[in-house]
Amino acid sequence: MTTLSLQDGIDKAGSPVDLLWKPGAEPWTPEVVAREYVGWRKEQAAWHEGVALLNLSHHMYDMWIEGPDATRVLADYGANDFETFAVGQAKQYVPVTRHGNIVTDGILSREGEEAYVLSGVPAGQHWVQYHAERGGYDVSFVTDPSSAFRPGGGYPKLFRYQIQGPLALELIARVFGGPIPETKFFHSTPVTLDGRAFKALRHGMAGQAGYEFIGTWEHAGYVHEAFLKAGEPLGLVQVGALAYTTPSVESGWVPSPVPGIYSDPDLAEYRTWLPLFGIEGKRPLNGSFFSENIDDYYVSPYELGYGKMIHFGHDFQGRDALLKAKEDTGLRRKVTLVLDPDDIRRVMGGGEDPGFVLSYARQRVETSVGLAGVTMQTASIDPVGAVLSQALIDAAHAEPGTEVAVVWGEHPGPGTDPEADLGFPRIRATVQPSPFDRHARTEYRRNA
Repeated sequence: MTTLSLQDGIDKAGSPVDLLWKPGAEPWTPEVVAREYVGWRKEQAAWHEGVALLNLSHHMYDMWIEGPDATRVLADYGANDFETFAVGQAKQYVPVTRHGNIVTDGILSREGEEAYVLSGVPAGQHWVQYHAERGGYDVSFVTDPSSAFRPGGGYPKLFRYQIQGPLALELIARVFGGPIPETKFFHSTPVTLDGRAFKALRHGMAGQAGYEFIGTWEHAGYVHEAFLKAGEPLGLVQVGALAYTTPSVESGWVPSPVPGIYSDPDLAEYRTWLPLFGIEGKRPLNGSFFSENIDDYYVSPYELGYGKMIHFGHDFQGRDALLKAKEDTGLRRKVTLVLDPDDIRRVMGGGEDPGFVLSYARQRVETSVGLAGVTMQTASIDPVGAVLSQALIDAAHAEPGTEVAVVWGEHPGPGTDPEADLGFPRIRATVQPSPFDRHARTEYRRNA
């Protein structure tokens, strides 16, 4: 049986938007881990006020990239600086198309001189592997899918446990019998627990201190139990799938922007290489913002706040486009919208408490003059007592304190005018900076 390609799906649907538009799509949450352990509110509070354990082992794809041309292919198709990329360091990998649109980021860890692991949503992994194979690079790839898509089931190759919150460093010292070596942000240090070797990646979320511990799966159970036992006196809380999706709204990371790959004729071969039943063909679009043109959903890395990661000291695909975008004053700005609580209750229902809100819908953001931007993710953040949206909006309306309205609804899609008045309710909102959390905004990468 022939495997359908992404291009097959687009051709059958009629357009990329026809393929992807799914009104009312359920928001993604991580697989395997429980949706809640002690309730999403307490779990959110744990990394703000105490200490939290998050299990990241199951929902990310990992791809090992090794060989004499590993650095070269990553640098040729990514905008990052590889001249200062140390072994043991991690970076947010920024692959872009020739038009300067992001393909979707991932966490790239340098394991050796010519050995890397790229983790996260697999769109960036597909991009690198395709160009390596097509370009004849001397490099090999080994991929471990997420647990929901691993052929035959089984366990991941790696465990990933995050320890986060004001008491994170105290818990880590309890587990290892003392502080682990001081480590720069997004750098790792080797650690050993009762003869079991793995690494600690200095990481944080929503402005809190912490580490991500990564090692081979054979040690997963032992390490997990060690943290649970040592954390009990500190009130350690395990974080479930619901709460796990929300810190990105505070820390300013936009999950899974639409890959800029669907419309370029030069990428027809790439779309034929990609399977239909993958992230590029199945990640849905929905919300009150609708356009027949998939290009209207593409995102520049500058709009995502990745400008500091772009390195023009080497040649890479999309370099010329990004040089132009660097001077483009018309690019949107990433902001946080604080949604009016009275309007949330009115629109979401639930009386005084609308409960857990999570949406990746592209909702229209409007001012009195019309469309000003679009939301990228919306979530309840109980410790700050608000529902927040990450949004990309026009620079003219991006000043903190600006009042806007979020049009909350589900456009039916093709066949209905994108600008039709469908009677959707408006939620008043106030523009605030992104990242919303002050520490995440000012301190995260100071010693990177």
